[in-house]
Amino acid sequence: MTDITSKYADFEGLREQAVALRREGLSLRQIRDRLHVHNNDILSRLVKGEPAPQWTKRPNAKDDLREKARGLRQQGMTYDQIQVELGCSKSSISLWVRDLPKPEPRYTPAEQLALMNAGLVELRTSREKEREETKRLARDAVGELSDRELFLAGVTLYWAEGAKDKTYSRRESLQFINSDPNVIKLYLRWLDLLEVARDRMHMRVSIHESADIPGAERFWAELAGIPTSALKKTTLKKHNPKTTRKNTTERYRGCLIIYVTKSADIYRRVEGAWYGIVLGADPATR
Repeated sequence: MTDITSKYADFEGLREQAVALRREGLSLRQIRDRLHVHNNDILSRLVKGEPAPQWTKRPNAKDDLREKARGLRQQGMTYDQIQVELGCSKSSISLWVRDLPKPEPRYTPAEQLALMNAGLVELRTSREKEREETKRLARDAVGELSDRELFLAGVTLYWAEGAKDKTYSRRESLQFINSDPNVIKLYLRWLDLLEVARDRMHMRVSIHESADIPGAERFWAELAGIPTSALKKTTLKKHNPKTTRKNTTERYRGCLIIYVTKSADIYRRVEGAWYGIVLGADPATR
């Protein structure tokens, strides 16, 4: 093998030529061909310390982004703000601007907290508007119920909330209890559809003994369209001091119990209609 050292004995003279060519703007390949130096290690040593000409550098697609990121950082932007502005990763931003001084905080801790709270209020307001709009659209899409639709809705409501007959205890009669005024309104409207007269409905309030009993009685009587005197004796629930009640606001009015006399035939119709709904929803089970 030829001795590299002997081949390039005049290293310093060769380096002077290589440096001169480098400064003229030649690439390593061009210098190699001019000087006939085909050993990459020797070639690198000949031009060591001399920067490569600009035209030989491979363009970087992110150079423009890097300069923009540095400019934004110098304007006082945070990594998050630069990321939103340029759409690049925070890791890249960190590499590009880490030599720049950290910008002073725009806001004091108290101002930051106030801005955060204001943002949360705005977010909650926006979500609440979205919820209300969804409910409004769904409500308006229902429209007015036909008698058949009201009947089926009432059957479903009763079977979910009303008292049911048991094989071990025959109680074929309508007895319904609920605390939701709208549920009671729908149930009463359903009974009207079934032509159940008000004098067949025995109503009474069930409520905790520590609540506003007279207020609750007036509320339910007015909702049902009857005088308070028409209500049966209120059922009081004993207060257990070991438990913590959450339904203690002025909106708490207990429950209204509605018992329909001579309603065995209606009850049987309701039970039959309920299983008709079940089969109608899945005809394959027939």
